[in-house]
Amino acid sequence: MKYLIVGLGNPGSEYEETRHNVGFKVVDAIAQKRESSFESSRLGEVSTVRFKGRTFILLKPSTFMNLSGKAVRYWMDAEKIPLERVLVITDDLALPFGTLRLRGKGSGGGHNGLADIESILQTSVYARLRFGIGAEFSTGQQVDYVLGKWGESELNALTERLGRCEELIYGFATAGLDRTMNAFNNT
Repeated sequence: MKYLIVGLGNPGSEYEETRHNVGFKVVDAIAQKRESSFESSRLGEVSTVRFKGRTFILLKPSTFMNLSGKAVRYWMDAEKIPLERVLVITDDLALPFGTLRLRGKGSGGGHNGLADIESILQTSVYARLRFGIGAEFSTGQQVDYVLGKWGESELNALTERLGRCEELIYGFATAGLDRTMNAFNNT
């Protein structure tokens, strides 16, 4: 059984360690732990890992955040993965740093990557994992904050939070969406 795990972010070294790229960071951590590497492919970088008889296609779209839907649709079709086995990982300003929120549907919540995916897929009913990045910025500084580098305290906590994301993703595939939401949301 195949799952498409999409980490949202922007390609390029200038975005690599930014809060906005936490989706990339999550799938990077999973691939590294499973000793798998990413290869450049159509519309993104892809890595494949296995866990408990399931195959996870890890995707980092190369389309830039705001055009993520095209890459998601392409890889769903190419790998013949149904929508109920797709999970999109993104940053969320509305959640305190490190808070994880798994949902099976919802609005883009002002997130352009999620809005594009919804537009391309023609539905808002797909699983998404929101990783809280907090909102520690002054008025008018939102873009600088989101595209800013992680702070020292965030970096110190990030490894544990990335491990928690990995557990959540495997739970999504093995225990299902509802049980995983109950087990992981707000932890």
